[in-house]
Amino acid sequence: MPEADRYRSLSFWHDSVPGPLTPGDPLPGDVQADVAIVGAGFTGLWTAYYLAKHDAGLRIVVCEREIAGFGASGRNGGWCSALFPASLARLSRLGGAGGDRAGRDGAIAMQRAMHETVDEVGRVAAAEGIDCHFAKGGTVMLARSAAQLERARAEVAEAQEFGFGEETLRLLSAPEAADLVGAAGVVGGTFTPHCAAIHPARLVRGLAAAVRGAGVAVYERTPVLSLAPGRVVTAYGSVRADVVVRATEGYTPGLPGFERAVAPVYSLMIATEPLPASVFEQIGLAGRPTFGDLRNLIIYGQRTADDRLAFGGRGAPYHLGSAVRPTFDRVPAVFTALRRTLAELFPVLGSVAVSHAWGGPLGVPRDWCASVGLDRSTGIGWAGGYVGDGVSTTNLAGRTLADLITRTESPLTSLPWVGHRSPEWEPEPLRWLGVNAGLRAMRVADWEEARTGRPSLAAAFMGRFLGG
Repeated sequence: MPEADRYRSLSFWHDSVPGPLTPGDPLPGDVQADVAIVGAGFTGLWTAYYLAKHDAGLRIVVCEREIAGFGASGRNGGWCSALFPASLARLSRLGGAGGDRAGRDGAIAMQRAMHETVDEVGRVAAAEGIDCHFAKGGTVMLARSAAQLERARAEVAEAQEFGFGEETLRLLSAPEAADLVGAAGVVGGTFTPHCAAIHPARLVRGLAAAVRGAGVAVYERTPVLSLAPGRVVTAYGSVRADVVVRATEGYTPGLPGFERAVAPVYSLMIATEPLPASVFEQIGLAGRPTFGDLRNLIIYGQRTADDRLAFGGRGAPYHLGSAVRPTFDRVPAVFTALRRTLAELFPVLGSVAVSHAWGGPLGVPRDWCASVGLDRSTGIGWAGGYVGDGVSTTNLAGRTLADLITRTESPLTSLPWVGHRSPEWEPEPLRWLGVNAGLRAMRVADWEEARTGRPSLAAAFMGRFLGG
């Protein structure tokens, strides 16, 4: 298979991105830079983008093992949302670099920054001429059982407790929810306007072109073997730099010294063939809101610009030793379950064809809380642990890292996730047992709730185990 075709086979998004997917040149040998970035996904590219905007004279080098957007940045569900993996209550308890932004005020500032970030992604896409199919239609989370409706009410109550009204998150009645997303068995739900559906591979590939145009050196097919203060060692030479940024997300455990930093958990997706207008007359999704429901084992979907449904969820196993391999991207049993769930949500799709099926790893820190920071004593910066909520959070991370690296004082650098250090995951086989037990518990929780109509005790227990 030609190399470019291999990359197109990674996902529907890669397959439908315009332009070639031929890798750029690798690192030509030892080079000197001001900032070296490991990883050409959203985190690394946003960081390079804002650094170049701040100071066009900075020598910025990005090293990528495959091609820009190879990993989660090019394979995700395309939700550019204001979701952050830690709740407002959790954020208010963080002890990072927060300073005067710690506590309740810090949580509120973080949520507002996430709201603003959705629009910032759209602004940059427009300014750089990146047609990423940006459609800010919000998010509808459906409640399809009494337990899910109780969860919806609790989420709205928490938002209100922190001063966010209906303009941020509102409870939907059954008719209101069904009018937006015509799924079966809907008893209510929630709606937030703070989300845009996007084509993620178009965005990440366009962003790579934009940073190259700004003078950033992006070296593809350049595996990084190790990083240390002042130095990134690759298969083709070393990059010496005052600042080294680790932007490797689910691939982080492959770096020496970071084996237990995050757990790479797989999320899988399917995409249907384009659907006729008659189908959307029944299932709604006008304005392209992203959608899911409030079950415990996460599902997520969007209507694409070419009228497909791109639909994904958790359920694939975690692999011993935080292993990440191409063969793990496709689990037929999970694809079958996703297809079945999609038909349960929308019975009109019972016989629709699935054109693409794919997957990939995302990064899960031990306390389920993303972080960003720069250790000035070593010059090493980092961002990640997005738990699948990274499309917009990476942009906030890139802006924050740019401010930290250039010593620019801003409201971003005092947000509560700045400087947060998640604990390491347990050594194997405890990590394998714990993560897979958690996935199984979420399946059991959904079964339990379907039978009892009450929130699951299993889910509550796992929430405590995972630091929720």
